[in-house]
Amino acid sequence: MDEIFKDIPKIEYEGLESNNLLAFKHYNADEKVGNKTMAEHLRFSMAYWHTLVANGTDPFGNATMERPWNSLTDSMQRAELRAKAGFEFMSKLGINYFCFHDRDIAPEGNSLQESNKNLDYIVSLIEKLMEKTDIKLLWGTANLFSHPRYMHGAASSPNADVFAHAAAQVKKALEITSRLGGENYVFWGGREGYETLLNTDMALEQDNLARFFTMAVDYAEKIGFKGQFLLEPKPKEPTKHQYDYDVANVIAFLRKYGLEDYFKINIEANHALLAGHTFQHELHYARINQMLGSIDINQGDPLLGWDTDQFPTNLYATTLAMYEILKNGGIKPGGLNFDAKLRRPSFEPIDLAYGHLAGMDTFAYGLKVAHRLLEDNVLEDHLAERYKSYQSGIGLDIVEGNLDFEGLNEYALKNDQIINASGRQEMLESIINNYLIMGGVIWEKM
Repeated sequence: MDEIFKDIPKIEYEGLESNNLLAFKHYNADEKVGNKTMAEHLRFSMAYWHTLVANGTDPFGNATMERPWNSLTDSMQRAELRAKAGFEFMSKLGINYFCFHDRDIAPEGNSLQESNKNLDYIVSLIEKLMEKTDIKLLWGTANLFSHPRYMHGAASSPNADVFAHAAAQVKKALEITSRLGGENYVFWGGREGYETLLNTDMALEQDNLARFFTMAVDYAEKIGFKGQFLLEPKPKEPTKHQYDYDVANVIAFLRKYGLEDYFKINIEANHALLAGHTFQHELHYARINQMLGSIDINQGDPLLGWDTDQFPTNLYATTLAMYEILKNGGIKPGGLNFDAKLRRPSFEPIDLAYGHLAGMDTFAYGLKVAHRLLEDNVLEDHLAERYKSYQSGIGLDIVEGNLDFEGLNEYALKNDQIINASGRQEMLESIINNYLIMGGVIWEKM
């Protein structure tokens, strides 16, 4: 196969001594951190839509991205070249997984039948590319938000014909995800929400959304799809209020409809910011509820109120993210998917390499620091000390359910001289800073 991204070389690990901007300084796929290699810990994935389909348009401007397929007028030829380019790109960066929406990999036709035919053709090509490169599918999904038919939503649409079309589209997306050995299937409710309650039957819309998910679970079982189902929270954009607002909201929804045993959560960093949370908060909330499934890695701009999807370069955020992942026992069968796009003026193909490389190095650094923090029990020891009152005496009785209000009242009347201890937040933040700054010294001890 002819080389497509001629300006992007094979990216190798060269370490901190290297001045090569197209070399990894921290991500060394085969290096062990604890009992797993970095590749096993991080399970990086390329997002088909941002890497291969995004063209740089925004609400105020036209396309800017220079890509080898731009000159092709036939949409299927563009799809073929994108697929070949994607696998070349992943191979050069050592990315072992990819994710897609159905309409990313193949163009929508003039009918559902034609769209499915387009998918089958491109999926056959992708199968061959996967076999040749040993790159795997992390997850697939259906685009239920771009086409005008989904202007009012998909599974939550007031139009039953739209609900039916969305179901047919997900049926096909599940089939091709299963065919390609996808390890997960994601639902992102791009327009599953409302603009105004004046014209919205929220109860019916949420009931229908649950019915839709139940049908998907049933069909997956019917076709033998063994992958993990994921829901991805997003608080706003494009609708004013999305039904999958944040992790807590999604968990409540799943439990209400008895779907909690079939789904876990795909968490995106930028969506956490839009919900008014930190990335760590969303990961932590999912983890302590045994619902952490997979992650879309990017970062948002706190000065902008929309989904900027920038490549992750915040070491503090990636360290705390990897801390939660390590405490979760890993992220498999999920992964770390680069739901990140280039800035509009970064229009050359080589910028794709710079962006992904920066994100991979940033998460590799975060992994090593998080592992060392856990090895040294820095935060764990402080937590144990802070909550030690629940390990014995009255606290243990509370935890074990041995007391009621009367008993607690009797205790409080006899023990009303309360002494609190400092939370030491600033000290802990300083310790994490020291681990980040002194990373090289710390790792010499590992």
